[in-house]
Amino acid sequence: METMLSQRIEFIPERDAEIFAGIPAVPAVFLLRSSDTGSEPYVSKTANLRRRLIRLLGTPEEHSRRLNLRPRVATIEYTPTGSDFESGFLLYQLLRQTFPASYARRLRLRFAPLVKMHMGNEYPRASVTTRLGRLGKDSLYYGPFASRTAAEKFANDSLDFFKMRRCVEDLHPDPAFPGCIYSEMKMCLAPCFKGCTDEDYRTEVARVQAYFDSSGQSLVRDLEVQREQASANLEFESAAALHARLEKLRPVLTQLPEIVQRIDRLAGVMVQTSTEAGSVALFRFDNGRIAGPAAFPVQLQAEDASRSRSMESRLQEVLSAIAPNSSSSASETMEHLAILKRWYYRGSRRGEMFFAGEQGQLPMRRMVRGISRVFRGEQPEAVSASGASIPEATGAQILGSEETNER
Repeated sequence: METMLSQRIEFIPERDAEIFAGIPAVPAVFLLRSSDTGSEPYVSKTANLRRRLIRLLGTPEEHSRRLNLRPRVATIEYTPTGSDFESGFLLYQLLRQTFPASYARRLRLRFAPLVKMHMGNEYPRASVTTRLGRLGKDSLYYGPFASRTAAEKFANDSLDFFKMRRCVEDLHPDPAFPGCIYSEMKMCLAPCFKGCTDEDYRTEVARVQAYFDSSGQSLVRDLEVQREQASANLEFESAAALHARLEKLRPVLTQLPEIVQRIDRLAGVMVQTSTEAGSVALFRFDNGRIAGPAAFPVQLQAEDASRSRSMESRLQEVLSAIAPNSSSSASETMEHLAILKRWYYRGSRRGEMFFAGEQGQLPMRRMVRGISRVFRGEQPEAVSASGASIPEATGAQILGSEETNER
């Protein structure tokens, strides 16, 4: 089977010193293949390829229990990588190709929690799930969240501002039904006992969807307009109540990371360090699925620099050349979201991510500045949920590194 790795070397134990000397001491993803076609290949990633191969293929030490594959390996295949994210994504692709039946177990990916809007239900509701179904008008998904607890807290805190139902049963409205605590507290329109018309409930569901689609900004705008109108009409008590409601909403929205968006609209670009000198690596993601990397030269050669092209135009050209991942598989989308989630919520993450706006436009100027920071090894710019720049703050490390054990 052909692999996606770029380098291939025949391993001859008698020439091991020469072979090891020719292998770079750089981060890489590698595969060791036996001459026995019935044997499974050994696939892994490492921060130092030469050192790792010496451990695996060097002359075994007497009485040592360390894994040694020297007598079994016939070929070495590898690809140098420029960042831990690139290593992890390439390892995922390689394992998926090499072990299609068991790659998920080997990777131990933790699927991202999502808020799901059950739009196909006669009386739509919201829930938290880690399973992604078919994206479309019947089901809308929002995420990825760092944990199920974070997703449930955001969903519950958000729904306190609306009157959409919280129950999970399929409803068969009956005026004799007593309702629940939410209907008694006037926090639900109570379609279960015909406490509202179907049209009123659909209107409320549309408000909830607009809220999730806009990361809460639709409700902020509505409350601000109502507050200004109440003030203009000298209804100061109503204006004060609306202001208090706004103040209650703001802490809910501050807990929302920028990456949490509607999955079928989750698009943007990630910038990482590259193996190519004078360049950075660009990854593109559309609908939550990752594609790339593509090298973007930050430092141009003399003949290219003489053409006087702007960095933004060159960046747009490189991004356009990255073919988006067109897979419609829900399982693959879940896996890509898990990889994005793992990187995004790490407290010590490297590289930067930039998200497309509501109209699909990329923040080109911010991306140019971010590319310069990644290239120079500087700290990334922190961004609020609304996309505005904020002072850098150290986040809690949600997930530990899943670097392959090299002992």
